[in-house]
Amino acid sequence: MLGPTIRRKASRFGTLVRSSAMTPRTGTTRRPVLARRGELGVTFIGHSSFFLQLGGKNVLVDPNFARWIFVLKRLRRPGLRLRELPPIDVVLVSHAHFDHLHRPSLRAIARLTRWHSGKRPTIVVPRNVHDLVGDLGYGRVVELDWWQNVRLGHVEVTHVPSRHWGARILRDMHRGYGGYVLRASQHSLYHAGDTAYFAGFREIGERLQPQLAMLPIGAYNPASFRAVHTSPEDAVQAFVDLGARWMIPMHYGTFRLSQEPIEEPLQRLRQEGQRRKIDKKICVLEEGVTRFF
Repeated sequence: MLGPTIRRKASRFGTLVRSSAMTPRTGTTRRPVLARRGELGVTFIGHSSFFLQLGGKNVLVDPNFARWIFVLKRLRRPGLRLRELPPIDVVLVSHAHFDHLHRPSLRAIARLTRWHSGKRPTIVVPRNVHDLVGDLGYGRVVELDWWQNVRLGHVEVTHVPSRHWGARILRDMHRGYGGYVLRASQHSLYHAGDTAYFAGFREIGERLQPQLAMLPIGAYNPASFRAVHTSPEDAVQAFVDLGARWMIPMHYGTFRLSQEPIEEPLQRLRQEGQRRKIDKKICVLEEGVTRFF
């Protein structure tokens, strides 16, 4: 027989599935806007997925264009269409969870880039994730541990710590996880992947000084989820710890992964930003809209 804890979790998950299925899908898909030489372009695709343009490279982070993750429906359309992306130079994957490492999206990106340019992109992953992406058509698979880096043309990518976990399924806890700091010329940015609040934000800021911080704000209810996810208030504190100039929120609104109302993370983020008097530093990006820095 199932214990009360398992029954309670199963009931909560069933509620998420039913709620997602009944919620209409919203959002607008746009054509990508390309950066001019020397610009940093940031386009929010949805959830934790971004199209970045810096240092002469086209970069995707945690690209997920899925309409469903198993039984969870995508509630916001991707901001960009795969077939309208320019050839991609580099893909970064923060960890192996299904909402961040989506194999069909990764395979399509490699195939379309090769079709458009004749070249295969590079994919950068945490340690022990090679086996999940090695058959998807990438020219080079780079595995990194925390604080290791790789130079790709004019772009330096450093894998940085997070407080999360990296298992794809129940028994593969050996897989790595973390975020990335990208640096090119005068530009630097940080994508946190999935993480709870931890002291490492201050160290990342001190060591790498990212100007722009992409931080997760959703999937924090019930309270136990904050062991692996930041609340909006946690994300604001992480931004302060980092000492960055701009914050872009992510990991909210696309998939219903937890119990908070779908609109609550942004509401709480704005309230906390106003309370801490940093609201003008928070850039909420609509899917598909490119912001240049």
